[in-house]
Amino acid sequence: MSVLLVGVSHRTAPVSVLEKVAVTDTDRPKLTDKMMASDHISEAMIVSTCNRVEIYAVVDAFHGALADVSELMAEHSGLTLVDLHKHAYVRYSEAAAEHLFAVASGLDSMVVGEQQILGQIRTAYASADAQQAAGRALHELAQQALRVGKRVHTETGIDAAGASVVSVALDKAATSLDGLAGRTAAVIGAGAMGGLAVAHLTRAGIGRIVVVNRTRERAERLAETARGNGVEADVMPFERLAAALSQADVAVTCTGAVGTVVTLADAHRALAQPERSTRPLVICDLGLPRDVEPAVSGLPGVTVLDMESLQRDPAAGAAASDTEAARSIVAGELADYLASQRLAEVTPTVTALRQRAAEVVEGELLRLESRLPGLDDGQRGEVARTVRRVVDKLLHAPTVRVKQLASTPGGDQYAEALRELFELRPGAAEAVATPVAKELGALPDVTGATDLSAALDPAVTTELQAPRKQFPGPLGAPREERQA
Repeated sequence: MSVLLVGVSHRTAPVSVLEKVAVTDTDRPKLTDKMMASDHISEAMIVSTCNRVEIYAVVDAFHGALADVSELMAEHSGLTLVDLHKHAYVRYSEAAAEHLFAVASGLDSMVVGEQQILGQIRTAYASADAQQAAGRALHELAQQALRVGKRVHTETGIDAAGASVVSVALDKAATSLDGLAGRTAAVIGAGAMGGLAVAHLTRAGIGRIVVVNRTRERAERLAETARGNGVEADVMPFERLAAALSQADVAVTCTGAVGTVVTLADAHRALAQPERSTRPLVICDLGLPRDVEPAVSGLPGVTVLDMESLQRDPAAGAAASDTEAARSIVAGELADYLASQRLAEVTPTVTALRQRAAEVVEGELLRLESRLPGLDDGQRGEVARTVRRVVDKLLHAPTVRVKQLASTPGGDQYAEALRELFELRPGAAEAVATPVAKELGALPDVTGATDLSAALDPAVTTELQAPRKQFPGPLGAPREERQA
């Protein structure tokens, strides 16, 4: 079993494509169930943020799983497979683990070093676990990724350039408005991004914050946080969104809604209010899909900062030395993780070998008992101890050495040799061959493929583009039965 990653992110796709592939909290369980219906997938996890969607799957066949995941993403997004291939990337086995570690460290974020991704990976794993879609492989991968991310943020200054997309957006808004001190801000959405916005606005000296949210209780909690930091804060329902915008100099919106939240009509009503006068309005649209209707950016006096414009901001980078230090940590942790995985894979082989030896010893001792029934207990015990010592000494060097070799690249081949030589499992060579060796053939570079097209040969590409059977709905059978 190996891990397959298929993803789309801000590095490979424009905002318009990211909006289509975005996976909401409501979508995630349904998509996970569909992936678990695949004959090639035994575990699945979906990491979805405002600038990436990545599917991690534990698979037994590369091409079959890639076809199923690609089809599912295309079906969900409404994109054709050809269009999806233009923007998606593939990582496999070791490269998939390396990528997740880099993501968890903030190295692959729009704002290098942002820490929100740790919570988003934790949420992705918790969702997969709740769906019984996370087994040993994804558990160990996700937990190690979280540990790597925490270590990078603790031991380097990678997050010094900006804690999140929010900080970059509000820094640009402050530049446009000649500072935020004493001004009024509207925060639309009381989730994690809303909380970050309130924290940044407070540090910037904002005079007043209006929180707009569909759930008043969450809005009140966020407003209370602002008041606790000495900032005047009010709460308004979504029905009064235009009124909140009419009072604001800057607005931050990131609701996670599928449709538009701030419409052209809302903006017109806000600008028409007497208190609006000629004051400019800067809207930071951090939603994905967009929260703000595109036409709003064309209104006089209104500036819309969306995810696409933030991608081009040169300030979204950490110091080169901190980035390099983070990459070094990721590389070291990846080496340790891969070594532990290889050791875990070889341990059952060593156990099976010793068990096989023990069975042979016991069989021969029983045979000796029938041939020499006159041995007393002391003689019989001494013979048994001698035979076991001989076997232990013969097995000591190969079992210790195979564990050492397992931590090196290609170390699984030594364990496979033991299985074959000692007949620990009939047909071992075929059964344990890696999906890469068995499935990829002339595609040795797939682990680092930057897009789906590079990971697929023409025959598979043609197959993917052809109509395929629909995925079944949510499974009723327990996970153990699905795996069987």
